[in-house]
Amino acid sequence: MAQEYDLVVLGGGTGGYVAAIRASQLDLKVAIVESGKLGGTCLHRGCIPSKALLRSAEVFKQTKEAEQYGVTVENPILNFTKVQERKQSIVDTLHKGVEGLMKKGKIDVYEGFGRILGPSIFSPMPGTISVEMNNGEENEMLIPKNVLVATGSKPKSLPGLEIDKEFVMTSDEALSMEELPSSIIIVGGGVIGIEWASMLADFGVEVTVLEYLPHILPTEDQEVSKEMKKQMKKKGVNVVTDAKVIAESLNKDSGVSIQAEVNGETQTYQADKMLVSVGRAANVTNIGLENTDIVVENGVIKTNEFYQTKESHIYAIGDVIGGMQLAHVASHEGIIAVEHMADKNPHPMNTDEVPTCIYSSPEVASVGMTEEQAKERGYDVKTGKFSFKAIGKAMVFGETDGFVKIIADKKSDDLLGVHMVGPHVTDMISEAGLAKVLDATPWEIAHSIHPHPTLSEAIGEAAMAVDGKQIHG
Repeated sequence: MAQEYDLVVLGGGTGGYVAAIRASQLDLKVAIVESGKLGGTCLHRGCIPSKALLRSAEVFKQTKEAEQYGVTVENPILNFTKVQERKQSIVDTLHKGVEGLMKKGKIDVYEGFGRILGPSIFSPMPGTISVEMNNGEENEMLIPKNVLVATGSKPKSLPGLEIDKEFVMTSDEALSMEELPSSIIIVGGGVIGIEWASMLADFGVEVTVLEYLPHILPTEDQEVSKEMKKQMKKKGVNVVTDAKVIAESLNKDSGVSIQAEVNGETQTYQADKMLVSVGRAANVTNIGLENTDIVVENGVIKTNEFYQTKESHIYAIGDVIGGMQLAHVASHEGIIAVEHMADKNPHPMNTDEVPTCIYSSPEVASVGMTEEQAKERGYDVKTGKFSFKAIGKAMVFGETDGFVKIIADKKSDDLLGVHMVGPHVTDMISEAGLAKVLDATPWEIAHSIHPHPTLSEAIGEAAMAVDGKQIHG
């Protein structure tokens, strides 16, 4: 028997389940269709497990350096089995929490693979969802007034670098490693590649990063990118930029060997394993889009500012629509989409107000335009930059590398962007995010009293530095 709903969400990842909760708060009858586990990539194969491993790597590195804090530790040993057990315990706890939220919101969860059907006996419009149940039972038919596609993405590979899950991996397989390799080649120096490079180097793995572009972290401000390259090299990571990997040279006879063209010369790189980190591809195949008028461009679903597709009752959010592939972005998009379908007149999201974070060591966080982007858009910019070396709390932590950089418009004094690299900046970026939302100026940030001693003082000093008025630098 077909079940009727106000909203059916395809995909129970961060964006999908947050949207379902918001819909439940608005008294909509909601169902989620999820073929795997609630929480999706972020909870099970992305944000949470990778950050758990990064934390263990950080603790291991700090323990080895404990002598500088006056603490003597004899020969610290890494137990990677326990590292993985801790990671899984965190994931399992959060997974139970999400399941509890579904029960609290009276949201029906269908464990199976959902596909959108075209017009049928169930509905004159496309949008009925056929669920191929995981338990092998007969397909369930769900008839919704609205559909939200939140099917997420999967790791990309490169032609010739097929993933064998033993020698050549994506982040999915790397998260499940039972033991660490002694060496690894990471193809791709973007966010995921640098997080893994940082983590594995702190675990004691010999790491080589091969990045095709002239800079690692190419979407970040160039000063941040240069600083991160410097810090990776300080960890012992071999960072190779302008590296054109020659996929057909891949050899797996003894570990992994591959060639890359660097500055016109062919270089050979060898390691135990390879991690391919070259972006993610939207999950748009086999979900029934061909049964609708939904437009797919460049591999992602096209939507308007409220995440409606060409089928006005079918919305799409998260990685499946491209853009900023971040969990907190997907969640916010889901809330906007649900509020729009419920006629609540939500404000469209301004991507210039979205903070981004990289959880390497040191961390990177930013909001707004880079200096290069601001100049490309025609702004006459002024900048303020302040190093953590002059911040007392950073010295107490023993982490003084990095800086805060603020970019403003010379004419209007408007805040254009804030970029940070250093200790705990992913926790500090929300102040800058709020400043962007409130359209604050550097003067206003500077006159917000930052407590002493805290790392946040670097934000206040950088804001003063925009006009050359910093106190401690």
